[in-house]
Amino acid sequence: MAADSTASTVSETLATWIEGLRVDDIPEAARREAENTIIDTIGLSVAALETDYGRAVRKAFDQRGDCTVFGLTDGFESAAAAVINGTCGHGEDYDNTYEGCPVHSGVVIVPALFAAGELLKLPASEVAKGVVVGIEVACRLGLVAQKAVHAAGFHPTAILGAMGAAAGIAAAMSQNRTQIRDTLGVAGSMASGIIEYLADGTWTKRMHPGWAAQAGLRAAQMGAAGFRGPATVFEGTHGLFSAFAPSIKPDFAPLTADLGSRWEAARVAFKPYACGTMTQPYIDCALRLGRQGVRPEDIKAIICEVGEGTVHRLWEPLADKQSPPTAYAAKFSSPYCVAAGLLYGDAGLAQFTEAAVRDPRALALAGKVTYVIDPDNEYPANYTGHIRAELIDGRVVEERQGQLRGGTREPMSRGDLLAKARANLVFAGRPAGAAEMLADFATGLFGAAGGFSATPLRQPGA
Repeated sequence: MAADSTASTVSETLATWIEGLRVDDIPEAARREAENTIIDTIGLSVAALETDYGRAVRKAFDQRGDCTVFGLTDGFESAAAAVINGTCGHGEDYDNTYEGCPVHSGVVIVPALFAAGELLKLPASEVAKGVVVGIEVACRLGLVAQKAVHAAGFHPTAILGAMGAAAGIAAAMSQNRTQIRDTLGVAGSMASGIIEYLADGTWTKRMHPGWAAQAGLRAAQMGAAGFRGPATVFEGTHGLFSAFAPSIKPDFAPLTADLGSRWEAARVAFKPYACGTMTQPYIDCALRLGRQGVRPEDIKAIICEVGEGTVHRLWEPLADKQSPPTAYAAKFSSPYCVAAGLLYGDAGLAQFTEAAVRDPRALALAGKVTYVIDPDNEYPANYTGHIRAELIDGRVVEERQGQLRGGTREPMSRGDLLAKARANLVFAGRPAGAAEMLADFATGLFGAAGGFSATPLRQPGA
């Protein structure tokens, strides 16, 4: 259903569209990407349960209830389940993203909608609809924000994800227009998440999606109960973009135009590597250097052409990025990621352990990786990669990657995503067949009759 162009505020435009949307209105492409997102998110969440941060968040939110933490047999309280699933799903930075603004929708929206579905006993097909709506709103908000949320020192997934989760749960609850407007208005006061984790490689980024998921759930419950929120939450003088993206005068057309006919939820991207989105094409280049026979000991220097908007998160301070203090910090170090691709021939979970990032060979190679800003780089509209390797024998070897592998220009297939999920689950000691069980669960959700239940996901593949 198309949005009502006569609505007076941005949130009212969204509310009108959400109120009128039916499951049958969602096209196959958006459904397919929602299914892929569910598979990818749950596989990652299970894989991280026994990590140090996974155990810590489980200890911090050890409240029992009827909601599912993926991979655990016990039920948890709704907000606890949302926080744990979102934190574990995002912990390795291996989850889905979006070209236009690197917002990680899956690890917010899936935990939020699944917790809401179980807590509120929602119809399974409405939960599926809510997943699509949540992804759609979060990604469209990213188109409005582009680089501005990051530039202000905030994490787009944390800020925009909370709004997407609130919208998705409102849709699944079949809220009316007034309730949806209030839900969004309340969610704006719950959005939070700074990017100071970049200073020392600590864990707060990991918790942002989980926190946004539970914030969206609480906001939707409040909006449904009649708790009033500002109708101008997006465009107001003290609204979301004034607070979290003050460097721009937002154009809300990408958020509100063509609702119901253009589906950004069908354009999400999936990661082949377990690290920051913008670094992924550079790893592809490094792998190709290795396949050409270039060895780490052959290299004098590596220079990468980069987009200016990526520098403060992935390249500076350069000395710190060349020697990241923790395995988590290494995920946001382009020098290390390039070195890992060339040295190890991959950048999956095994390449971001404390042992891997302390390997003297990796650190020596990372110390040779520097950058120059390319003023014509398309970021954030497109994520590209470039490496120029200067060899000790005087030769220069270059590689370019024109787009994000796993993105809309070079998508990963369902088979690729199942292989990724299978590897992540096996890494965590789960049976290989669990990936197929996740696929069956995801593909059955849109057509499921009756109420939503995620209990099969407590022991996937058992």
